[in-house]
Amino acid sequence: MRGSRERESEHFCFLQLDMRTIHTTAELRAALTLLREQGKRIGFVPTMGALHEGHRSLVRLSKQDSDVTVVSIFVNPTQFGPTEDFERYPRTLESDASLLIEEEVEFLFAPTVDQIYPNGHSTHVHPGAIATLYEGARRPGHFDGVATVVSILFNIVQPQIAYFGQKDAQQLAVIRRLVADLAFPIEIVAAPTIREPDGLALSSRNRYLTPAERKEAAALSKTLFLVRDLLLDRHSPAHAKVAGMDEFQRFAPHAILDYLDVVHPETFQPKASFEVSEGLEEPSPTGRGQGEGLIIIAANLGSTRLIDNLVI
Repeated sequence: MRGSRERESEHFCFLQLDMRTIHTTAELRAALTLLREQGKRIGFVPTMGALHEGHRSLVRLSKQDSDVTVVSIFVNPTQFGPTEDFERYPRTLESDASLLIEEEVEFLFAPTVDQIYPNGHSTHVHPGAIATLYEGARRPGHFDGVATVVSILFNIVQPQIAYFGQKDAQQLAVIRRLVADLAFPIEIVAAPTIREPDGLALSSRNRYLTPAERKEAAALSKTLFLVRDLLLDRHSPAHAKVAGMDEFQRFAPHAILDYLDVVHPETFQPKASFEVSEGLEEPSPTGRGQGEGLIIIAANLGSTRLIDNLVI
């Protein structure tokens, strides 16, 4: 666990309250190698920027668990399809850096594309069956890009622990499988989804929504909680899904529901049945554990695609 800032400063004159921003792989490796040799625990929060309170919660977990926190900001081109929003994806490095300074993050790694994918780069990571379902089916190649960039960042940073949001549940499952299959010596911690007062999960893409779309976007979480309540009341997944789809269209008549399903949290295979354990109350992810199932939803509101999920 982290010691006090005073004890740290006795050993690390360069770890000041001012965050150190690094743009090259070589410089970050040199800085972290020294810390690693001194036995310091490194926590890593990989992001694409446009930081919000959900990202802040990941940073705070790392600050609790680690001696040094590294946050990366890199809008990864290989996880966007040709018709997706790579060019307009929000890039807010200055305000992101201010948020990280407030949280006393030690290192911001903001590499250019050539630092992650140098000239001649041709090796890619292809996840297994989980990457072909749901988001993987709708966005071919997306999880290949995610798995590849996360592998590269893990090799650059070499953290002991890395933090991801439960909101991107299928991405989280892909990364857990990646770490297990490729024997990365890294603990993966999932942080609970942070929501707006009306239930909408925080996402960097929420800023795309018009006021009317933003109002209807709350239908995603309303639907998830309805399906959860039906499952806990021992209705079948099939019945809960039909009721959920009806409720979604009632809440969001202009939105297009892509999918709503109940799946296994590790494999993302659909669950035809769901057994409620004795004494099970309203569950919530603690960051270290997983539930028996996962309710997942995706919808398009205008030109914006949103996803959400609920652990059960």
